[in-house]
Amino acid sequence: MRLLVDVGVGKLVERWLATQDFDVLAVRDLDPGMADVAILALAAAEQRLVVTMDKDFGELIVRSGKLHAGVLLLRLDDAGSEEKQRVVQQIFALHRDALAGNYCIYQKGRLRIRRLP
Repeated sequence: MRLLVDVGVGKLVERWLATQDFDVLAVRDLDPGMADVAILALAAAEQRLVVTMDKDFGELIVRSGKLHAGVLLLRLDDAGSEEKQRVVQQIFALHRDALAGNYCIYQKGRLRIRRLP
């Protein structure tokens, strides 16, 4: 699976994903100030799932209908790096096959998966 990890997700999660044989690109290594629209366009062009904590991605793909290859939104506003990593590990262990191409929102211990056209 190909991933594009947004800056707010953190280095610990980026590193863990890379150790799991994912093809990981980190926005922080490309351009930490990259606009959300540009992140989404890059991810769609390279067929990468965006892993983010930024709610604006939902607006871009649900309301604006922007092309995407899937978004995993982590609603973990006050979480530290280790908690984020634990949650991401759990999500990929249980739902890996359902993430690509969908809008997935993790909040309060639950993952919702929205299949979008």
